[in-house]
Amino acid sequence: MVNKHHITAATFCDGAAILRAGGLVAFPTETVYGLGADACNTAAVNRLFAAKGRPSFNPLIAHLATAEGVFEIAQETPSSRLLAQHFWPGPLTMVLAQQAHSQISTVATAGLDSCAFRVPANADAKALLTAFNGPVVAPSANPSGQVSPTTAGHVADGLGNKIDLILDGGRCQIGLESTVIDARGAVPRILRPGAITASMLAAVLGCDIGEITSAKSDDAVTAPGMLASHYAPHHAVRLNAAQPRPGEAYLGIGELPAHDGPCLTLSASGDLQEAAANLFAMLRDLDRTVIDGIAVAPIADDGIGAAINDRLRRAAAPRDDPTAAACRDRV
Repeated sequence: MVNKHHITAATFCDGAAILRAGGLVAFPTETVYGLGADACNTAAVNRLFAAKGRPSFNPLIAHLATAEGVFEIAQETPSSRLLAQHFWPGPLTMVLAQQAHSQISTVATAGLDSCAFRVPANADAKALLTAFNGPVVAPSANPSGQVSPTTAGHVADGLGNKIDLILDGGRCQIGLESTVIDARGAVPRILRPGAITASMLAAVLGCDIGEITSAKSDDAVTAPGMLASHYAPHHAVRLNAAQPRPGEAYLGIGELPAHDGPCLTLSASGDLQEAAANLFAMLRDLDRTVIDGIAVAPIADDGIGAAINDRLRRAAAPRDDPTAAACRDRV
């Protein structure tokens, strides 16, 4: 096996062969880097959970190269077909009931009858999935609960020799995980916000935004990204901070205030798309400094700003909660 090794686009067939042999392959998507395993191989899925330190009750997303591949094993609904036509390939994950002949491991779905599915748009991800020709589960390629990786170097830093191969596709374009919706009912519900926003979904579905944002914080965990504490750096995170305190690092947007400690701006111009792309990398950079904590400026809740704030709230969530502790699993 090849460990902690970055490879080129010429070896996607090698990556697919490793997946077929039960190995773990990290690969880029347009959102973040994913840690891939054969979704139908229970031993490989168990190895993925162990490598990440991920709690077994937290289900995984199955990635396929095409929407047609998804609907061969998932039960199509009118809304899921419509959304697939508009947003796949892309940063949208849909929770759907599985067809009876689906062979996705029950470990990957945490024993649920449903499964979360995505068709990524990243060319490297598509090449790997096409070469593999089957469902690949791929949570973010980092230790469970910690900051998601947006470069191959982040993957190597977090997982090192626990995985077999890292496909280096450069920096992820979007930088936040996919929007997750429950698409089993007549009107989908957002379970995790992302780059595909509520207004974009509502425009396609012809419904009121409120109808698709009705998921509650205490809903059962039916898809990734629903745990209270997640995406967390090692240092404590303080939100909506107009000014940093002495000893804190500061993550701002737009013009930065005067401060003696480490300071970074997510976007000098205040652009939320740029801020989303920079969020996880900058949290990692500030987390490496010797500080008392990370203060984060208020972020507008418009568009992808809702997804940024979702990740920040989970990063700042109390860490003494048993569920939160299970989610973090520092290694």
